[in-house]
Amino acid sequence: MPLRKKIERGYKIIKVTKVVLLGLSFIGINSCTFETRNQISRSIQNWTGTNGVVDVLSSGKVMYRFLNVEKLTTAASSDGSQQARPYRFGYGVIDLNQNYKADIGEKKVYFEVSEYSTQYLYYENPTD
Repeated sequence: MPLRKKIERGYKIIKVTKVVLLGLSFIGINSCTFETRNQISRSIQNWTGTNGVVDVLSSGKVMYRFLNVEKLTTAASSDGSQQARPYRFGYGVIDLNQNYKADIGEKKVYFEVSEYSTQYLYYENPTD
């Protein structure tokens, strides 16, 4: 068999393999439960990140604002049961003057918000 035919045959095999793998991936994702698909979607979003803002409210007023928040994570128990804890946490730049910009002196901090007692909003930064 001439070399050119071998190379063309190799490309055909690679193309077929890619199509088969793509089809199997599609079938695998569609056979997942709705919650599993959501987890996959969230993990992809976590890789890409978002320029989120978290406002912590009290009596309808913004008390704290955190910028450049990639995600809020629900804490899981450490006893192996993977039960969700009643708070969310994240990392973001604390916006002390609440101007939607990370100014000099405003540092990245760890924060937690309670599921029960804290009112908070998580949204995309409107100034970007």
